[in-house]
Amino acid sequence: MSEQHPTEDNLPGLTIGISGPARKRVAQQLISFGLRLQGARPYYIRPGARVDVSMLDGLVLSGGTHVHPGRYGQEPQVSARYDKVRDTTDYHLLEQAESVGIPVLGICRGAQFINIFHGGSLCQNVTPLRVNTRHRPLLLPMQTVRLVKTSRLGKLMRAPVIGANRIHSQAIKRLGKNLKVTAVDNDLFVQAIESTRGQWLMGLQWHPEYLLYHSGHRRIFSEFVQAALSFKLARLEPASSRAS
Repeated sequence: MSEQHPTEDNLPGLTIGISGPARKRVAQQLISFGLRLQGARPYYIRPGARVDVSMLDGLVLSGGTHVHPGRYGQEPQVSARYDKVRDTTDYHLLEQAESVGIPVLGICRGAQFINIFHGGSLCQNVTPLRVNTRHRPLLLPMQTVRLVKTSRLGKLMRAPVIGANRIHSQAIKRLGKNLKVTAVDNDLFVQAIESTRGQWLMGLQWHPEYLLYHSGHRRIFSEFVQAALSFKLARLEPASSRAS
């Protein structure tokens, strides 16, 4: 379909689920804002909630606490907060989302969870392993990220190298099945992943919701919402055909 700017008129009832912590924080509020800017309606999902993902048009797995290492066959090696209820909720949400085929955007923890869901693992603490990148967290886009030009992310960012923030201390280690790396930082830690199958599925290690003032990071939300709209319309087509 031709490229267009989504509005409330051309996104009838487009609902995007946002999975997050029990208490909605600034990051989740900014994700909601980023989706609303594109005309979508966010629906917040807290740990333990039971949601029929087939009623959604897209799913965002947002940031938050570390995923418990037991999910990828390890014991905790760092002092961190875990939320096993959220881990279980995100697992069921992602399981349904991939079964239905709706677009999925994973941010920071969300990207890591996508990788774990596909059988991958994490490095529990990348800080002492950094050589060419800063050790401290960066909220501004001061981290250099190199993109695979031919990837979905590379095409929408329209540049081979971008600036991104960094709030994480963990990173993808073993890549999960049916996934490909589409961006790395200067220490070659994975910064983005995508599905090798037909589903629109993207995981970003940085937080684009804090960078909505930048057109490239805004386009991530725009492309995601456009993918959700395309999926919604494709689901409606069989019903329209039967009605006619």
